[in-house]
Amino acid sequence: MPEVIFNGPAGRIEGRFQPAKKRNAPIALVLHPHPQFGGTMNNQVVYQLFYMFAKRGFAVLRFNFRGVGRSQGSFDHGQGELSDAAAALDWAQSAHPDARFCWIAGFSFGAWIGMQLLMRRPEVEGFISIAPPANLYDFSFLAPCPASGLIIHGDVDKVAPLKDAQTLVDKLKTQKGIVIEQKVVSGANHFFEDHTDVLIEECSEYLDRRLAAISPI
Repeated sequence: MPEVIFNGPAGRIEGRFQPAKKRNAPIALVLHPHPQFGGTMNNQVVYQLFYMFAKRGFAVLRFNFRGVGRSQGSFDHGQGELSDAAAALDWAQSAHPDARFCWIAGFSFGAWIGMQLLMRRPEVEGFISIAPPANLYDFSFLAPCPASGLIIHGDVDKVAPLKDAQTLVDKLKTQKGIVIEQKVVSGANHFFEDHTDVLIEECSEYLDRRLAAISPI
């Protein structure tokens, strides 16, 4: 899992990249929670998602948004962070140019950024959005959502309450041409404390089903 430094719109970005063994393996990008509330690429959920994709043969990149760790720049309320994520995906694609498709996984603030990125990148085949903060950020840009994916959250989440995520899921489910799956982790708070294993099991099961529906990696 080599450490990587690549250029972003606000300066250098620090990341961790797991190359794929197969030239045409897919790419996964994993996005961390809110930078101003302790979110980093070493968040436990982000770390576990990274390895979930790596175990399935993906080329995987996780990175620190601007102003976090050794990434240069300062917090930009989402706009700059979206540019960081786009630069990260560009870098991963340049490192792994024969990838057949891409996935994006994001946690909390990272889920909001990830879903904006997939609106701009037609090569994104699927997404996993963990605890998307639909009460704090506007998700109306998903009109329509261009890819099928999983939205998963805890039922005792006080930061991004279930009712707001449910409204988002219900809206997306009315769209034709995509399939939005929803999972609710019983007893889990926003950070999935003591429920990380269940969260990753649900995400793994969903990813395996999606991968089984296409030709093998």
